[in-house]
Amino acid sequence: MHSTTPIAIEEVLNTVYDYTTLITEQLIDYIRMPLVHGGGITHLLKVATFASIYNIHTGFYGVTDLSPVSMVAMLHFDIAINNFGIQEYMPQQEIVNEVFKINYQYSNGYRFIYDIPGIGVDINEDRAKKYPLFYGQPAG
Repeated sequence: MHSTTPIAIEEVLNTVYDYTTLITEQLIDYIRMPLVHGGGITHLLKVATFASIYNIHTGFYGVTDLSPVSMVAMLHFDIAINNFGIQEYMPQQEIVNEVFKINYQYSNGYRFIYDIPGIGVDINEDRAKKYPLFYGQPAG
């Protein structure tokens, strides 16, 4: 069976082994493994490189249950690979912006990283102390 509708596999698959059959038999058009669920940059690079051999692109997960640190890591990853497809993006709640200084912007359907030192996000530890879950402290 063949479909002209692009098919993306969600974030439930998190290793190159999970994707092997889907990629080699070209059953999908996009891999959607989150960077933080898939073993980090090194493992995700292996999966993306393997997928690129079969002309399969990336469509990475980017919803708000991942921190701005994860999002900016994905943005850097996106521009470093040759089979980038699309980056999912959902804006964080305002409370997140109290703790994280985000050095990237979203405009006209594109995400831009500012040309400044660092990876593109800073954490204000003093403000994070107000929110124990952000700061890694037990609530209460």
